[in-house]
Amino acid sequence: MKSTTNNQQPTTAPTGRSRPEGRVIVALDVDTFDQARRLLDSLGESVSFYKVGLQLYTSLGQAVIKELRDRDKRIFLDLKFHDIPNTVASVCKVVSSFGVDLCNVHALGGAAMMRAAAAAVEGCNTRVLAVTILTSHTPEAVRDELHIELGLEQEVLALAGLAAGSGLHGVVCSPREIEAVRARCGEGFLIVTPGVRPAWAEANDQKRIMTPAEAVKRGADYLVIGRPITAATDPAAAAARIIDELG
Repeated sequence: MKSTTNNQQPTTAPTGRSRPEGRVIVALDVDTFDQARRLLDSLGESVSFYKVGLQLYTSLGQAVIKELRDRDKRIFLDLKFHDIPNTVASVCKVVSSFGVDLCNVHALGGAAMMRAAAAAVEGCNTRVLAVTILTSHTPEAVRDELHIELGLEQEVLALAGLAAGSGLHGVVCSPREIEAVRARCGEGFLIVTPGVRPAWAEANDQKRIMTPAEAVKRGADYLVIGRPITAATDPAAAAARIIDELG
């Protein structure tokens, strides 16, 4: 493994275009340690990458990070930092010491904030992504509620370009914007896509969705998938079915 800095635990930095089983990031959107452990136990070696979001991190804090590290899992800490540059830089430096592979900030925090985040993890294995527009937003909501006149896709592209120019390692965006972001930001730029739903799963509250196979075909590096796996009667079988579709 690579050596680390800032007391960071050893981890493998994410790379794009990994094997089908390595592309899937399972969202551990549960409340308790018991629920998380049951999912981890049921998924076993079939899943190597997990997202820890606000729900679980607020409940368990660093304990869940330690649990995942102890199981030799890769971690996307999805807390969407959005604050003044100094604060965001400080928190990115802290989470890089946890040994997480990915963390994220809101691109709407601006270039100075994103540059500070990128500088804070320089020399570490943690990669910082920018969240563009949430996948629960529709074009109408972006226009009528957020009053963004560019329109949804153009705003995503503008924010992705700003993130790349600020030194961040990639973006979180809907599958619908994958090809445009790839064209704007290049092959080395990580694209992580929530809003991925197999054809046999319910859409739930996601609006701009796509099947896993189509998202990968369009150029996504990683797919964040929650309820189609975690709410399944047999999570391991659901994960295997998705991985088979990718392969």
